This record gives sequence, C-alpha cells and structure tokens, in this order.
Amino acid sequence: MIFRQPPEWASHDSVWIGFPSHGELWVDDLAPAQAEVVAFARAVSAGGKGEQVVLVAAHEEAAIAARTLLGDGSPEQVIVAPFGDIWLRDTGPIIVSDGAARAARDFGFNGWGGKYDLPGDDTIGARLAGGLGLSAASCDWILEGGAIDVDGTGLAVTTEQCLLNPNRNPGLSRGEIEARLARDLGIDRVLWLGEGLANDHTDGHVDNLARFVGPNRLLIPVAAGPDDPNADVYADARARAEAFGVEVVAMPSPGLVEEDGKAIPASYMNFYIGNAAIVLPLYGAPNDGAAVETLQALFPDRVVTGHEAGHVLTGGGSFHCISQQVPSQ
Repeated sequence: MIFRQPPEWASHDSVWIGFPSHGELWVDDLAPAQAEVVAFARAVSAGGKGEQVVLVAAHEEAAIAARTLLGDGSPEQVIVAPFGDIWLRDTGPIIVSDGAARAARDFGFNGWGGKYDLPGDDTIGARLAGGLGLSAASCDWILEGGAIDVDGTGLAVTTEQCLLNPNRNPGLSRGEIEARLARDLGIDRVLWLGEGLANDHTDGHVDNLARFVGPNRLLIPVAAGPDDPNADVYADARARAEAFGVEVVAMPSPGLVEEDGKAIPASYMNFYIGNAAIVLPLYGAPNDGAAVETLQALFPDRVVTGHEAGHVLTGGGSFHCISQQVPSQ
C-alpha cells in the first residue's frame, strides 16, 4: 500500500493549533491574536463534536493564558512544546496513511527561505509526532506544509514561486521535486501554478491561493475589483488549472486589504476543514459573507463559520497556517 497524505476533508483524530506565545514577536497584537486563535479553536472543536483540538503553547506562561481564555470545562487541550512561532502548518509533521496505518513525515525547514530563523521551528515536527507515538521519518529537503494542497487521489497543487524558489532547494529540479513528493507523500501528479499572493513572505504558499474541495476540484478566487492586487495571479492560476484538467470553482476575494498603506496577503483561502466545522478568516471586507456562503454550499455536511483574523494576519498568516491535522487511521 502507498502511504499518502489524505485530503483535509477526510476524518481527523485531532488537530494541532499554534497559540501565540512570544510577546517580542507579536507586541501589541499578542493578546488580540490569542483571542482570535481561541475563537478559531472553539469553532473547530464544536463543543467537542469535532476533532480533538490541541493548542500548542511555546512555554508555560502562554499555556496559562490559553487555559484562561478557554475557561473551565473546555474540551480543547493545551500542551507546551517550545517553538519559534505558531505556523504549525509549515513546521509541524505531515501525517500520511496507507488506509490501515499512519506514519509521520518531518521535512527540512529553513525559515521560509532564510527570512525568519527562530529556535525550535526546525524540531517541533519530530517532537509533535513523537507525542503521538509516531517516529517521524526525516525527509532530506525543504518543504512547508502550506506550500502544497492535496485531493487524496495522488494529486497536489503548488506554486512555482515557492517550490522552485532557489532559497528552498537550489539543487533540485522540477522533476526531482516531483519525485520527492511521490516518495514522501504519495503524490503522483502535480499541478504547478505560477505566482502566489502579493507581498506574501512565504514566497507564494498555495494555501492562500488555491485549495482542493473535492477530488480534482479546485477552489480559486475571483478578483474583487480593479484594485484587487492579485487579479492577475488569480486569472493565471485559473488558466493553468483548467488547462491541466481540474474542475475550477470560483471563490470570492477579499480584494485590497492594506496595513500602513501596503497591500497584505489577506485571503479567504486560508480556511481550515475540520470534521464538524470549516472556519475561514474574515477581514471586514465586503465579500466576507459571500465567502462563507460559497464554502457552505460546497460542504453542506459541515457548519461553515467565519472569524476575525486581522491580528493573526499581522504575524504573516491565518487559520490554515497555524493548524496541522492528524488524520484518523
């Protein structure tokens, strides 16, 4: 049997969610970002009806803050595991399955191409996997979890901007990267999109741009208007996906979202698909409601909710970026 990364809509046992812990990184956004993360965790847990939610705090002081926000009797768990920052989609392990057993894959991590080298981020994957009793196989190349999305049939989507970036794996060709994806994650087909969102410090992570919502079914945003900074990126992604042969479904875009006069990579695509709930980030944009409605129509068996994520976004990502699911066996 082939060990393969399951699609996100497959059943989960649990999910790790990074909890903002370092005041020197988050400054004035620390407390409000913590509140946004706890609201996200509660929505995924759905009062204990969804998968087990495990908030990961970097130290005991942050764990106390998390438990205080959750309150007594909360079904969510809090653990302490030192990390650099909360982006567990990229630093945590990827759990694969052959349908009967699970295994963990621990990829190299270099701070998104050398931008943010923080203690603990390069080891948190193996430590979290070990907490599940899984020995994490060390994979000999750089891969962040947010750089790919899969549909469970062996098909993955990624961007050239990220996976072919010389700041990740300068000695690997496109074909060699595809071979490693096949070897480590059971991926036998790769849809290569071009650029990611404007001003995304991850160099174009695909989980801000395109997400599978079913086998061979890909969700891609449509520009919100002429000032949408990613209009050309969305159009190019759609053209490539259609040429590849996947079914493309349209998703609203939040359009231009600025901070200090600069466009930031705000995206509804950074949603998390849980067992009982789907949670997507909101930015106070006109299309917030339409984005929730679009996802609800695609997943009628789950409750789709939107939650504010502006303070989490100041750290560089959103709900999908801070979570990593543990699929059921």
